Amino acid sequence: MAKTLELQFTTEMGKTASLTVDNPKEPIDEEVVKLSMAQIIGSQVFTTGSGKLVAAKGARVIDRNVTDYELA
Repeated sequence: MAKTLELQFTTEMGKTASLTVDNPKEPIDEEVVKLSMAQIIGSQVFTTGSGKLVAAKGARVIDRNVTDYELA
């Protein structure tokens, strides 16, 4: 089971850009996520093809289960 925290941002051109964090610390603290996203936007470290990150759009945890089957 692999979990990722996906942070979604709005860019200068109105598009959505995402950053993912592997194996996030749980339980997820929404206030920490909001503060972290605000700091990421304020630092202007990330630039995308559709411009700088300008607003926090959302965040979600993605939980992925993989089951392998041996066929031989």
